[in-house]
Amino acid sequence: MPDPEEHGPAGADDGRAASPEEPAAPEHDDTGLDVARSISRQLRATGPGAAARRRPRRRDRPGGVQVSGSGPDGRDPQLIGQALESLLARQGWTTEVNLHLLLGRWAALVGAVNAEHSRPEGYADGVVAVRADSTAWATSLRTMAPQLVARLNEQLGQGTVTRIEVKGPDAPSWKHGRRSIRGARGPRDTYG
Repeated sequence: MPDPEEHGPAGADDGRAASPEEPAAPEHDDTGLDVARSISRQLRATGPGAAARRRPRRRDRPGGVQVSGSGPDGRDPQLIGQALESLLARQGWTTEVNLHLLLGRWAALVGAVNAEHSRPEGYADGVVAVRADSTAWATSLRTMAPQLVARLNEQLGQGTVTRIEVKGPDAPSWKHGRRSIRGARGPRDTYG
C-alpha cells in the first residue's frame, strides 16, 4: 500500500510528478494586457505592413446577379421629362402627342391669316383633317397642303402625315325647333 505522505493528499496523484525545474503557468491578467501583447508579438513576427496588404476577397454572387451600390440605376428618381418620354414610348403615344403639340401651334405652321380662317380637327391613319371657314379658304389650304405635309413630316418623322384633308364650312342647319315638315326641301322651299 502506498504511503499517503509520499504522494500528497488522496486523489492528488495525476500520474506525473511535479518537477521543480518546470516553470509554473503564468497567471491570467484580468486587464487583457496579455492578449494584447500576444497579438502585438504575432503582428511583429509577420513583418511591417503585412496586415495592410491583406484585402478581403470580393465574392461574386451566383448567377452573375449584380446588386446596385451608390451608382445610378433604374430605381433612382428620374427627371419628369425623361419619365414622360419613356412612358410615351412604352405606350406608343409619341407620334400622336407630338402631332397634337404641333397642331397646337397651327398659326406658326400655316401663317396667322390662314390660321384665323381654319382649324385642325383631328388625325387618324396619317391623315390630318382641317376645317376651313369658307370654300375660298379651303381652296387656299388645299394648294398649301403638300408644303404642310412636308413640314409636318420634317418635324415628326417621314411618313407620319401622308395627306391633309381640307373640309369646307359646315352647311347651316335649316331645322329650327322641335318640329319639321316632312318632305320639305330646306332652303329651296324658303327662297322660292
